Amino acid sequence: MTFRWASAHAMRLVGAGIALALTIPLAGCAGSSTPVSVHGKGMSCIDDSAYCIAERKSALRHIVTRSDRHWVREPATAHTYASGVRLFAFKTKKKELTCDELRVGRHEADSAARVLRGPDGRSLSPAQISRGVILGEEVSRELAREQSRRCGRG
Repeated sequence: MTFRWASAHAMRLVGAGIALALTIPLAGCAGSSTPVSVHGKGMSCIDDSAYCIAERKSALRHIVTRSDRHWVREPATAHTYASGVRLFAFKTKKKELTCDELRVGRHEADSAARVLRGPDGRSLSPAQISRGVILGEEVSRELAREQSRRCGRG
């Protein structure tokens, strides 16, 4: 499977809608009876339980409907990247972000692979890591295009 196909396939899955995308099972912690939720309600909830799916939807809805963008500069963890909530928020809000916020988002999306594959990602499954890496790369490209379009050199 080539990267381009994998990326296109992953984005087709998530492109069906943010709510649907967050319902894609993020297996790996499914056997755990306690969902992982560390930074912000739903931001790090990565198991495929109905509870976590609802938490991710709620967290994303909260982020994209707020007028302030306090979340842009909050630190992201491996579990945050694996949940996809922040990356989807950057993707959704890209046309509203300032040039500086686009730069911050792009840096965060670029960091996803390193963080997910690093020591903090040890508790994640290979599938969770792979999906987070692919989503991070796709979001980085989208933010770079938006940054180039509106802000000149990124």
